[in-house]
Amino acid sequence: MLKFRNEFIMAPIKTGYNDGMGNVTPRHLLFYTKRAEYLGAIILEPLYLDKRLREIPTQIGIDSDEKIAGLTKLNEAIHEKGCSVIAHLNHPGRMANPKIPGNIYWSSVAKACENGGKTPIAIDQEKMAIVREQFVAAARRAEQAKFDAIELQFGHGYLLAQFLSPAVNTRTDEYGGSFSNRMKFPLEILSAVKDATSLPIIARISGDEMILNGLSITDMIAFSKKLKEASVEAIHVSAGTICTSPPWFFQHMFVPKGKTWALASELKQNVALPIIFVGQVNTTMDIDFLLRDKKADFIAIGRALVADPDFIGKYLGKVKGTIMPCLACVEGCLGGVKKGKGLQCLVNPTVDKNNLEDPLTPVIKKKKYAVIGGGVAGMEAACILKERGHDVDLFEKNTLGGQFRYAHLTPKKKSMEKLIPAFIERLTTDQVSIIHKEANANDLLGKYDAAIIATGSRPKIPDIKGLEKYYWSEIMEEDKLPSGKKIMIIGGGLIGVDIATALIQKGNQVILVKRSTDFGTHMEMIAKNLSLKMLKEKNTVFSDHTFIQEINSSTVRAIREEKEIVFEGIDAYVVSVGMESYRPLAKELEGKMPVHIIGDAREVGDAQAAIRSAFELACSL
Repeated sequence: MLKFRNEFIMAPIKTGYNDGMGNVTPRHLLFYTKRAEYLGAIILEPLYLDKRLREIPTQIGIDSDEKIAGLTKLNEAIHEKGCSVIAHLNHPGRMANPKIPGNIYWSSVAKACENGGKTPIAIDQEKMAIVREQFVAAARRAEQAKFDAIELQFGHGYLLAQFLSPAVNTRTDEYGGSFSNRMKFPLEILSAVKDATSLPIIARISGDEMILNGLSITDMIAFSKKLKEASVEAIHVSAGTICTSPPWFFQHMFVPKGKTWALASELKQNVALPIIFVGQVNTTMDIDFLLRDKKADFIAIGRALVADPDFIGKYLGKVKGTIMPCLACVEGCLGGVKKGKGLQCLVNPTVDKNNLEDPLTPVIKKKKYAVIGGGVAGMEAACILKERGHDVDLFEKNTLGGQFRYAHLTPKKKSMEKLIPAFIERLTTDQVSIIHKEANANDLLGKYDAAIIATGSRPKIPDIKGLEKYYWSEIMEEDKLPSGKKIMIIGGGLIGVDIATALIQKGNQVILVKRSTDFGTHMEMIAKNLSLKMLKEKNTVFSDHTFIQEINSSTVRAIREEKEIVFEGIDAYVVSVGMESYRPLAKELEGKMPVHIIGDAREVGDAQAAIRSAFELACSL
């Protein structure tokens, strides 16, 4: 019987905060305890069963008795907040990280993941016994470390799913063929764990693998009935596989919200067990819908608690303030872990600052600051300064949001539109004065203690003969978006590809021209792959190694691989060859008053970097 104080559970998210030895660190303690205050339970990040089975080098381990003390310390800290803790046990099988030296790769069959990875060994009875013992030993350590429950991973394309799934398991022995045979080894693991511990067990499954010939909800209903017979306490319903359908596994903004909820609902109607709903639960409306319409027994929330640790506290009315929204972009969370920096967040710059107990210390001496520019960096700086106790005026001549106003105009990125309204709500709540004009030196000198320049960046314009009329991201605005035209985009990085995906939705023929080869440079990998796939399906022309020599009205002459090529019938041109910092006011104020430069005005980067630079400066003043 699961006994949590409420129905809200933090889903397992890899943090990458480990010391490389699998131990709990102070960063883990601060990260989890900061989110434990109003939750019923936290499922810790996946705990590796053997150091040769790691998914990331900086994962927490439960592979030896030496890990028990650290895990106990973490669990006791979470318990002090009134929150239960769940150990997520998973064997990755063939999905162990191929870049980690010493890793081993076992699976139901000797078949590598189609999207890359090592060819695994098809495990025999001897290796099955080793796997069973790894799970059993981990379960016993979990009980010793004061976990309140265990979650076993049967989904997401990991080892146990590699036995369950007909897309992977082609064995011809007693562990392959029929579904009852394919269930056999996973159920043996469950039975062994049940015998080893008195802790309640939750099963995590993929309600649908979202691949051809993969597991379906019909299969998982049948499997879940077997789980119930084996005394599982609840079923946690996700979707996808890390191998062949990662956008579903990560619940990326490119996949529709609600599919996992529908799968969980169908399972709930057919299996008499508590069901945990999960997947892009990132607004209060989502929670209301799941509780009211889906009658969810439990709701698992992952990245929304990364973006705002007090998300549930604010939902319950116990914490005041604006909910900073998860955008489902995975740029900071997945991106930070993949880069080896640890879990980060585009909207929450405090996530990877867990060594700072409270960076928002009240000011000792109140000052008056002018923030110039109302993009994401300027808004973040204004809010933090005001929340710390300073007086702040925010100057913005146009609409608040800066370049981020264009982020949600590309297909599949609608979730991005939540950020600017959240910032505006914070500005209003914080009572930041917004002055709608272009600031000049006379507006600032003698009136403020310092100026913070957040005027962002502007597009670089290539020196091309005949390039006179052109667009940038504003072409995606509803009143400017053309249809049925032939459009050349000069530059094929992140912005160029985003603009292209917007243009093809209106039946435009798009030509992407780039001097190098990598289209979609600096894009998050899932968004990049899916965006390029969309473009190719619409017959977008990708012209790499192309150097434009001259534009003459609708004709373009260029050099590609030392040969002249000609593009004809071009109706419009879009320039997207990069950005350059824009800060003319900083030079005008230099030597006359203290000046600080943040965001793209200081160094061109992405939204996450801009928000972080603003936060760090505002905390230091």
